[in-house]
Amino acid sequence: MSIAMQQVWRPSAGAPHPKGQPLWWTVGPAGELAVLFVRRRHLTHTPYIAGWVGWGADVPFDAALVVRDVDGSVRRQPINQITMRPSHIGLLPDGRLLIVSGRAPKDEHGAWAPNAVVYSPDGRLEDSFCMGDDIDVLVTDAAGAIWTAYGDEGIYGGHPQSSGGLAGWSGRGRSIWTPDGRLPEWPLAGCAAATESGYVWLAWYASSREGHTFLTRITPRTGEATTWQSPVRSPDGLAVRGNQAILTRREHNKRSTEVIRAQLVEDSWAVTEREKVRVPGRVVMRCGQGREGSLWLRAGKTWLRAEA
Repeated sequence: MSIAMQQVWRPSAGAPHPKGQPLWWTVGPAGELAVLFVRRRHLTHTPYIAGWVGWGADVPFDAALVVRDVDGSVRRQPINQITMRPSHIGLLPDGRLLIVSGRAPKDEHGAWAPNAVVYSPDGRLEDSFCMGDDIDVLVTDAAGAIWTAYGDEGIYGGHPQSSGGLAGWSGRGRSIWTPDGRLPEWPLAGCAAATESGYVWLAWYASSREGHTFLTRITPRTGEATTWQSPVRSPDGLAVRGNQAILTRREHNKRSTEVIRAQLVEDSWAVTEREKVRVPGRVVMRCGQGREGSLWLRAGKTWLRAEA
């Protein structure tokens, strides 16, 4: 059986989007695709990092948030004088935009400095706070909470929330969830994230010698967490619908990715289908995000979607 990947959006010359590079992106809880465009005059490029993730912005810089809504319409909002180098963006309720740097610096007094900012729907700076250091994965949920998974430099770097490997935050930067000893092994890095109805899913791999990869399902309303061993090692995309999941493992900087379907049988995930899929652009890190059973995949300047 062939796994269908539907092309959802690609910026075109006739569309109302600004000139420049489409860089950081996310999918909102309602399925709206949001992309932050930056003019090339603001950008620097690291030649040994392939793909769009090799571009960075000299701060302060101006950008434009382009949102493709579920009905296919496209809107844009200028965001001026951004003073932080983004690693992730997220959509919060009431049209607010979250911009997060993966690393958290310390100020002259040794305190953790803000690495997250929130902009209002009209592009004004509303808030700033620290969300831990070395953020590998970030996703927001429909209620406005923010969920993160960290890399090894954050986990072993001294920030109290990063040290747990996974964390939940309010939209104002308050810690609302920690693993609290409920994970089967100690995390080493985050892989992918997804939302599914009232759940948030975080994929991560462990620091043990075996290097197992796990899928943790969190219920934000109660804080309950359940973890299974992942059927796929280090996936970079994940979406879940009930007892069905779809995951991806990229062939870095190639125009293909491995797509895997899995099913939860009794108390373990089992692979039911696996296929190498050609895609219209090169696939690099931070390529996937899951929303309500749909896996969004970025391939170059094209966004695709597959259903769990």
